[in-house]
Amino acid sequence: MAQEDGKVSSYREYAEHILPKVKLAGYNVIQLMAIQEHSYYGSFGYHVTGFFGVSSRSGTPDDFKYLVDKAHSMGIRIIIDLVHSHASNNVFDGINKFDGTDHSFSHAGARGYHSGWDSMLFDYSKYEVKRFLLSNLAWFLDEYKVDGFRFDAVTSILYNHHGIGFGFTGNYNEYFGMQTDLDGIVYLMLANTLIHKIRPHAITIGEDVSGFPTLCRSIRDGGVGFDFRLAMFLPDMWIKILKESEDE
Repeated sequence: MAQEDGKVSSYREYAEHILPKVKLAGYNVIQLMAIQEHSYYGSFGYHVTGFFGVSSRSGTPDDFKYLVDKAHSMGIRIIIDLVHSHASNNVFDGINKFDGTDHSFSHAGARGYHSGWDSMLFDYSKYEVKRFLLSNLAWFLDEYKVDGFRFDAVTSILYNHHGIGFGFTGNYNEYFGMQTDLDGIVYLMLANTLIHKIRPHAITIGEDVSGFPTLCRSIRDGGVGFDFRLAMFLPDMWIKILKESEDE
């Protein structure tokens, strides 16, 4: 949510004061970040502890529903940032080691841990993990009436190496091989199928830095089924230029 003087805006404040300005500016879709309950604000919402809860920092579930209803009344669609690529590594307030083992929702050992994010990684081959994540999608569509999702860090789902220390040049061997997480791809295909089954006009966006082919091809054509790709590699390059290049 937006911040003002270091204070996180509440859902109702956003609905009353920000939405009219967005409408006046001519926008018809808003992507809201840091919606799922997370462990600390420094993670900006990406170390999720409560997948079915909205962040209590900005209000109650009813407050969030008010925001969505208000947006819909103004002809604005609401897309939320969804983190299904990893979870908070916390044990006491998250799902990590939920049953006392290190592989309840994840792979055991190092494969279940993302060293760059200090977070837990999902094992998409497990039936209950797929059921958990897919029901999470249905929950936000049915209960909160959101209009779609921007899937965070899809690159981490697509590959066993999660993109850590790996550069992509566009060679097909980088995309299709033993490094590809087929279970992760199947999950994303199932996710897109379910979302568009529940809400045919929903919008799905995959944030990917790798340029994975067929990410936005239809499931029928053998694709992953996203409506749009957020090619995060491009803004990363702009940031690099701005930080490292001279103005001249």
